[in-house]
Amino acid sequence: MKQTLRILWLNWRDIKNPEAGGAEVFTHEIMSRLAEMGYTISLFTAEFENCNKIEEFNNMTIIREGCKYSVYAKAKSYYKSHADEFDIVIDEINTKPFLTPKFVKGKPILAVIHQLAREFWFYETHFPLNYLGYYYLEPKWLSYYRNIPTITVSNSTKQDLTMMGFKNIMIVPEGLSIRPLTQVKQKGTSPIIAFLGRLKKAKLPDKALEAFYLINREINSAQMWVIGDGYMRKELEKICNKDVTFYGYVEDELKYELLSKAHIILVPGIREGWGLNVTESNAMGTPAVVYDIPGLRDSVKDGETGLIVKENSPSGLANSTIFLLKNPDILTKISNNALFLSKQFSWDKSAHEFDQILKNLIKSR
Repeated sequence: MKQTLRILWLNWRDIKNPEAGGAEVFTHEIMSRLAEMGYTISLFTAEFENCNKIEEFNNMTIIREGCKYSVYAKAKSYYKSHADEFDIVIDEINTKPFLTPKFVKGKPILAVIHQLAREFWFYETHFPLNYLGYYYLEPKWLSYYRNIPTITVSNSTKQDLTMMGFKNIMIVPEGLSIRPLTQVKQKGTSPIIAFLGRLKKAKLPDKALEAFYLINREINSAQMWVIGDGYMRKELEKICNKDVTFYGYVEDELKYELLSKAHIILVPGIREGWGLNVTESNAMGTPAVVYDIPGLRDSVKDGETGLIVKENSPSGLANSTIFLLKNPDILTKISNNALFLSKQFSWDKSAHEFDQILKNLIKSR
């Protein structure tokens, strides 16, 4: 029997936003499948350059108002004018929440949070906002959600939220937007190291490049492919030689082709919700060498599907990568394990779990 539940989903970005990342992929894939199940979904999000203010397709409506700073006030105003049109509100939290517990009354709220901001404040904001955000704003904002049913994507974030007093936390795993390969492709003789992600401070692409140059000293034929775009690109390009290729933002077809040819993907960082780039790489038969941080501890099985470094540093990344490249039998085994693990992830499965949570939430009301 099809659902008739009317959902208002609040998120600061949508999948078409140039700044969209893994959280927006999760939102889009889950929403699309819920709409196919019969849910009526309205996503309220921020505008971006040359965007359509309203888009409608497949039981979904996207409403774009305000910028990344004003979208929160716009969303509150929109809800107050259209409250009777919705049965449930989903509040997706990316650093700053929409604070729905303060103005949504008499209707269930479901929070979605991929990761805490924590260290991001010191990488992506300036003094004094970084200290204010870390020590006061984030703890204060999240305190309103302690009794709100909350979905997250990894055990790491669940533990973080539990430490902050959240009472009702459920994990809905990430899925995959690509069918995994049937087997690992034959790789070239020259090692290819990849970085996939936004070129922003919190993703530490500079540390991946530093690691590559340490690898390159030991294995002269190694090459580095940087897949992704961001405000750090120009300064990174200035310090790189011919062994590093910057692809910028690429469409999915090329992204997966590049990942299938890479031997290893490097994933430094300060914190992740999960690490969708790890799972996508695994689906192309490419394992990851990652920092030991929340999220990546969940997406990588150390020594089985990839390596978690002992020291979060460029040398830590380099040493683990060199070990794998100099031990091809181990690299082959880990690559096969990574591909096998990726086949357990499916957006259909994730949407089914999300659907069950929505049903239980409504039933409990």
